[in-house]
Amino acid sequence: MSQIVLINVAGRDRPGITSSLSAILARYRVTVLDIDQATIHNNLSWGMLVDLDGTALPAEADGSEPVSTDALFKELLFTAHDLDLDIRFTPVGVEAYQNWVSGSGHDRHIITLLTRQLGADCIASVTEVVSRLDWNIESIQRMSPRIQIPSTDNPSLIAVEFRVNHRDGNIDKLRSECLAISRDIEADIAIQEDNIWRRTRRLVCFDMDSTLIQGEVIDLMAREAGVGDEVEAITARAMNGEIDFDTSFRQRLALLRGLPVSRLESIDDQLEITDGAENLLKNLNKLGYKTAILSGGFTWFAQRLAARLNIDHVHANELDIEDGLLTGKVSGEIINEKSKAALLRSIAEKEGICLEQVIAVGDGANDLPMLKKAGLGIAFHAKPKVRELAANAFGTVGLDGILYLIGMREAEIS
Repeated sequence: MSQIVLINVAGRDRPGITSSLSAILARYRVTVLDIDQATIHNNLSWGMLVDLDGTALPAEADGSEPVSTDALFKELLFTAHDLDLDIRFTPVGVEAYQNWVSGSGHDRHIITLLTRQLGADCIASVTEVVSRLDWNIESIQRMSPRIQIPSTDNPSLIAVEFRVNHRDGNIDKLRSECLAISRDIEADIAIQEDNIWRRTRRLVCFDMDSTLIQGEVIDLMAREAGVGDEVEAITARAMNGEIDFDTSFRQRLALLRGLPVSRLESIDDQLEITDGAENLLKNLNKLGYKTAILSGGFTWFAQRLAARLNIDHVHANELDIEDGLLTGKVSGEIINEKSKAALLRSIAEKEGICLEQVIAVGDGANDLPMLKKAGLGIAFHAKPKVRELAANAFGTVGLDGILYLIGMREAEIS
């Protein structure tokens, strides 16, 4: 008959604690059902769930028949005392254990909290939502570097990961509630299913304008052409989903007719790389990820950006040019919302990558189809409508926050 006991140990961390305690359990032939350990500021919290059924005298003692567990507990207590540790034994019923095991594999998700400054309100707000919706927190881990005091050379962003589960959890409700609190606590909250795909992402597809770079290239071109206000008004309507992308694109591009190609170089010099983009791409390239720009902007700029960031695939609109001037049209098909989703699938197939292994990042309504097609879609500094419809939204931290979503930790991020 199983006799299950939870052993909890707490105290100052030092080498040899687990070795000393597990050696005692080994001599009594104890079966280990589960083990976990956490350390914060050199303070240890250690737990082991054991089954004492079949526990026998140590090998050097006479006989090997099952005996009372008093001797085992006494030896553990003396050793813990010698190590200046607190130790506690809690009996666990077999039925309670079986219920715990059967429930722990249901609806497992990872909640990643990303912020510039980790206040207690961030933790309190996330855990309040989790608790109120009856999700259970299995573990909490800090993924980013520790904070220095005084605050010199501290991390540009802080990442905390919550592993949660629920037998019949409403993930859509959890997402919407977390999105609702994210702006109040000045943090980004991403939620992913805790499965094998989360740890094996292989392709990241980016929108360009207002994602990899700050602002919209076509707006800068419009200012050069003296039609900035007209084009920006159409852009805003398109990004909010008020008019379809193709219509808005043709309207804006027509206003640029006659702009000299020579002016594009000065526009390119004005482009600012988005915060965290270079760090993200540097790490993705080191890890062997495939990357792509899928843009409703223009190849003239996208190809130069791709060369700078070492991006593998580029798909954008080709400007039609005659006698060194823009004609106000594009060569070939317009890259729109349907094209982006189709290109994402095509690149994944070409690279031999499952859609579940793809991350897509964009800010506009024309990015939503590819965000939904990817295994992980992220609306980055997006318009309100896009934030609401996307599975995940970033509005506080830079693009390199994505590194924590793929499971990287402080020591692994260059």
